[in-house]
Amino acid sequence: MVGVNARRRGTYTRLVTPAALADQVRSSATKVLRARGVDADVLPGTVTVERPRNPEHGDYATNLALQVAKRAGLRPRELAQALAEELALADGIASAEVAGPGFVNVRLAADAQGRLVRDVLAAGERYGRGEELVGKKINLEFVSANPTGPIHLGGTRWAAVGDALGRLLSAQGAEVTREYYINDAGAQIDRFARSLIASALGEPVPEDGYAGSYIDDIAAEILRKEPNALSLPQQQRHATFRRLGVELMLQEIQRSLHQFGTDFDVYFSESSLHHSGAVTGVVEELKGAGSLYLDADAWWLRSTEHGDDKDRVVIKRDGTPAYIAADIAYLRDKIDRGFDLCVYMLGADHHGYIARLKAAAAALGHSPDTVEVLIGQMVNLISGGKPVRMSKRAGNVVTLDDLVEAVGVDAARYELSRYSVDSVVDIDLDLLRKHTNDNPVFYVQYAHARLASLQRNAAELGLDTRADADVSLLTHPREGDLIRTIGEFPTVLRKAAGLREPHRVARYLESLASAYHKFYDVARVLPQGDEEATPLTYARLALCEATRQVLANGLSLLGVSAPERM
Repeated sequence: MVGVNARRRGTYTRLVTPAALADQVRSSATKVLRARGVDADVLPGTVTVERPRNPEHGDYATNLALQVAKRAGLRPRELAQALAEELALADGIASAEVAGPGFVNVRLAADAQGRLVRDVLAAGERYGRGEELVGKKINLEFVSANPTGPIHLGGTRWAAVGDALGRLLSAQGAEVTREYYINDAGAQIDRFARSLIASALGEPVPEDGYAGSYIDDIAAEILRKEPNALSLPQQQRHATFRRLGVELMLQEIQRSLHQFGTDFDVYFSESSLHHSGAVTGVVEELKGAGSLYLDADAWWLRSTEHGDDKDRVVIKRDGTPAYIAADIAYLRDKIDRGFDLCVYMLGADHHGYIARLKAAAAALGHSPDTVEVLIGQMVNLISGGKPVRMSKRAGNVVTLDDLVEAVGVDAARYELSRYSVDSVVDIDLDLLRKHTNDNPVFYVQYAHARLASLQRNAAELGLDTRADADVSLLTHPREGDLIRTIGEFPTVLRKAAGLREPHRVARYLESLASAYHKFYDVARVLPQGDEEATPLTYARLALCEATRQVLANGLSLLGVSAPERM
């Protein structure tokens, strides 16, 4: 290993975070390359700076020299050595060392790391937020469960993940509209109405109908509102049960979502697209643009021209619109409302919608990238090592309310958010009920509560936890590890928003909680007995408060509470 020590400085003027360090590596590499007559265009778009698995190798490492040496016509270790020498001159870097075939390991100065603590305390609830999406107007549609029954587990997953994603996108500066598409048109609503009428008449559930005690509850409420509903002529009776049934079911869905911490800015009715003439209008628009063609008495969208596996029927042979007609009209409405990006969060059985919605955007004269479709996989509940299948209220499905009743809102939201949406999730109800470190949400919330308790104890000792601490005293390896973990938070949020992956935040919070617990096990914070508080006491209190703030910020972005007592 070849080491380079940094020059002496009086104070450090630059806050060192992973993002800032990556910028510094790029800047230093540019200078090194130009000094050797090499254009900086050989540098990659993203400079990678990572924490080594072995802390003895440094605080951060970069493989940039290995990446660009061949293109630059230089030997990797030669380039790495020059890069290390240049980095060692930068503010906030204590030393830089060349390792292996061309890695550069970087150690940060304690004072530079400590300034991160001050930055967190100054930013408070805003720490971690960015401006990547400032000026971007995003429509985020999720859940959108049919108003024919309570929200099942798949919809519950989207309620947690979609709401968290909305918070993350907003935290990067986007203007986000959360939207729920009410599928209140079509055959499923007619089956729902027939099921309600059968219940009201005391008859068996229709063969293709909906079962569950919620059907009886809604039917009874309709009769309370309209006592003469059953004596109406058949067509009028069906329309009454249809209209009131959807209205009451939607109210129930909204109640469940609100209690789950998920609220929407817009509830958009599918039937309104048909009644307003929007569907007819967009069909005529596409005909005029040549995006539809007539074949076998049906009108087809030329979706294969835009990457779909087959053309789609928009108007059927009998003249009625296919389901995609409303989808296209709905997308037209979103675009007309000024959204730059329309994100759809759909269930596992909707893979075909990715290509057809992008094709619809292209047919409307917009980039297919105007549309983004996320597909969520199934959720299974496990209790006692066996699948949980039955709901008291909804027949053979498990609902949002069932899950909340079993484990609570926080545990449900956190657990559903901590996995990539493209993976099937098995939720262990027994684990989520435990108040142990094996339970991920308890582990993170307990770290926050422990830190809040520490601040209360400090206040009882008369210690000013907001004192201007000498953060350069935070030199213990566990302190450095905790500070560097805190420093990763803005990058984690940026990536989680950009990749549409809220689970990155949950996993980060678990890493931060782990780093804190390890720090607390070896570094005493508060004085004991007759001991006096020292400058290190105040520095560690500042570090603890910064950690608590980041845990609170992260939990808030997942829609999970940060309790001060547990």
